[in-house]
Amino acid sequence: MSVLTAGSPGATERPGARAARRKRARRRRGYNLVAGVAIVLIGFPVYWMVATALKPGDKSLTPVPQWFPWPLTMDNFSAAVHKDFFLSSLRNSAIVVVSVVVLSLLVASLAALAVARFNFRGRALFIIAIIGVQMVPLAGLVIPLFRLLATAGLTNRIPGLVLAYLTFVLPFVVWTLRGFIINIPVELEEAALVDGCSRISAFFRITLPLIAPGLVATGIFAFVLAWNDFLLAVTIMQNNQDYTATVWLSFFTNRQGTSYPQLMAASTIIALPVVVFFMAIQHRVASGLTAGAVKG
Repeated sequence: MSVLTAGSPGATERPGARAARRKRARRRRGYNLVAGVAIVLIGFPVYWMVATALKPGDKSLTPVPQWFPWPLTMDNFSAAVHKDFFLSSLRNSAIVVVSVVVLSLLVASLAALAVARFNFRGRALFIIAIIGVQMVPLAGLVIPLFRLLATAGLTNRIPGLVLAYLTFVLPFVVWTLRGFIINIPVELEEAALVDGCSRISAFFRITLPLIAPGLVATGIFAFVLAWNDFLLAVTIMQNNQDYTATVWLSFFTNRQGTSYPQLMAASTIIALPVVVFFMAIQHRVASGLTAGAVKG
């Protein structure tokens, strides 16, 4: 007499288990479909930008879209690289972004420590102010920031643009790092204090290494916010040699129109630093976001 086990081909599966398995399969197919549609919607503009940059000028504006660039050409990239103020704009963007990321992480980590660990007068109001600043549209801050910087003589200067970026990057970084610090047990810092560390020493030796993934993840978002800004840069910086890379893209539009193939090539070049930087440390970004969502 043979006995059918659950794993044998002839074993019968309970109707409830079979229905649950089919339900999970349908749900998985639905998730995959939604993810595929999202990837197409997000990725198609990027693909079209790169494809247009690789097309000859007479092929980029045809009434019938040419979905695949052929023949391929690098002339648009060459023209974009040799455009006036290309190198100076990249240099300005690099200086501004590095300064914003370093200063925001340094100041915000100490501010987040104070908000997360200390009870001081006005703490709740400070947290509300951080959230409120993030809710204000950037366009609403342009005129007040410009007037303040003009009064201080910081317009048309990179330090002025860095200060302007910090006004909307710092609140985001403080709020994000506060969540990472809260998830670190305070007993670790107390043990360091018992062993003779000062409050600052305990922060740099204990807390800061533990929130390193959060610093990387937050720094990425600060990098993107500062690199992609156009409105503040075009308002505060008035000289061509002081423009950042995003403002430099506007040079491809003049009274005769817009050179779309060269503009797409220039946009691809400007987007590459962000993509390369993100791909290089994407595993740290994922671990940082996960660490900030789990109670330590």
